[in-house]
Amino acid sequence: MKKYDIAAYVWPAYTGDEPRTRLFWEEGIGEWQSVKNSSPKSNGYSWDRKPLWGYVNEADPYVMSMQIDAALDHGVNVFIYDWYWYDDRPFLENCLNDGFLKAPNCDKMKFYLMWANHDANYTWDKRNSDEFTDVIWQGKADRQQFEIIGKRWLEKYFIKDNYYKIDNKPVISIYEMNNFVVGLGGVEGAIDAMNWLREESKKYGFDGVHFQFIRWNGETESITGVDGEVMVTDSNLVSKMGFSSLTHYQFVHFTDMDRDYEEILEDAKKEWKKAKESYEIPYFPHVSIGWDNNPRFKDYRVGVVKNNTPENFEKALLAVKEFADESGVSLITINSWNEWTETSYLEPDNKHGYGYLEAVKKVFK
Repeated sequence: MKKYDIAAYVWPAYTGDEPRTRLFWEEGIGEWQSVKNSSPKSNGYSWDRKPLWGYVNEADPYVMSMQIDAALDHGVNVFIYDWYWYDDRPFLENCLNDGFLKAPNCDKMKFYLMWANHDANYTWDKRNSDEFTDVIWQGKADRQQFEIIGKRWLEKYFIKDNYYKIDNKPVISIYEMNNFVVGLGGVEGAIDAMNWLREESKKYGFDGVHFQFIRWNGETESITGVDGEVMVTDSNLVSKMGFSSLTHYQFVHFTDMDRDYEEILEDAKKEWKKAKESYEIPYFPHVSIGWDNNPRFKDYRVGVVKNNTPENFEKALLAVKEFADESGVSLITINSWNEWTETSYLEPDNKHGYGYLEAVKKVFK
């Protein structure tokens, strides 16, 4: 049977060990606070999911040892950790550094980073989440900061034997293109910074760095803040900057989620095809489990996926497997391992048990 790399995004916020998390979740259990305290909305809508593993500290290596075993047993063999850099220092590294990397069995599981370089606002703080346009921390990083970041990636992560590499190049995914380019002073500045990291990586025995582009919702990127506003096509920009591959992060970025999951899947199939045909680099196809971010808000939020059962998720996995086989690629990304407050997670819950994990196992194990 063909070997697949099934890579699930990890939201590293289920811990109180990072002091700055208290700004959003004062109880000291990270975003489990929003999960645990979810309450019915004024229109009667209720979100009542509960984790079967409990409100565990995912910065605990023994918790992560259990999760690694569960992931591998069900066919998930790569974790993509959302990685943050705010206010000149890392944010939410504890789950990765103290949990995953210190787990006694972490060598069995591959991982890589997605630089979640979006601005931080009050979306994470249910008390103030309606003020989500207010920026707390900027996601942009200038060249000086990027070199600090790049060396941190190399020295703490890329050199790990279980860091995910393609052709001896550690993979780093970039979430938000506009912030990446603008922070580095424009397209040419971003290219120069990427080339610097590629050369720097060779000092560590690598053949460069595999930069992965996260595609969002269209063919055009609006790059603002550098000599006015420049409109460029995704494919031209990605090609010029030398990205090595692309994938998606969430279905919500390119389609209406306020409908039946099987309808959404049809749009996803079209998007996979478009992504494959629009770029000269490999597209690693993506599947999202669902979308409902009501746990983060006091009032009801529209955009709730319907009928995203484990059975329908299995249909999506069968479709993405067929697409991957036809495309000749073996890496598939899934949203996500644990995005509880967006209701798109593989971890077992009180509603479906291990259903989503069992779907992965049936299709890929």
